[in-house]
Amino acid sequence: MNLIEIGLLLLVGVSGGIIVGTGLVALLTVLGVVPRLTQLTKTHKYIHLYQYMIVLGSVFWTWSGLHEIHFHLSRTLTALHGMLAGIFVGMLAAALTEVLNVLPILAKRIKVVEKIIWLLMAMVFGKIFGSLFHWIYFVPFS
Repeated sequence: MNLIEIGLLLLVGVSGGIIVGTGLVALLTVLGVVPRLTQLTKTHKYIHLYQYMIVLGSVFWTWSGLHEIHFHLSRTLTALHGMLAGIFVGMLAAALTEVLNVLPILAKRIKVVEKIIWLLMAMVFGKIFGSLFHWIYFVPFS
C-alpha cells in the first residue's frame, strides 16, 4: 500500500467511526434513553454510572473487536456474561420503546392494556434467553 491508499483508508475508517458514534449519541441523548431507563428502574442516583458504563463498554468492545481478542471463558462465566448483556440490551430496548410509546399502542391493539407489564417482561426475558442461547450454544467459525 502506498501513502495515498493508507491516508484514504484512515479517512474512511475515522469518518465511519464518527458517523456511527454520532448515531449512538443521538439515540441515547435525543431520545433520552438513559434517563428513561433510570426512571423505569428507579435508579436515578446511578445515572452517571450508566453513562460511564456505556462509554467504557463501547470503547472496550470496539478495541477488542479491532484487535480480534478472543476470550476463553468457562460455560458459567459465558452464561453470566450473556445474561448481563441480555439484561442490558433488553433494558435499553424497553426504555427505547417506552420513549417512543410503542408499548401502549401495541397493548391497545392486541387488547392487553391491563397486562402491559407482562408484555414488557416477555420482551426482557426473550432478550435474556436469546443472549444466553447465543453465548452458550452459538460458536461462530467452528
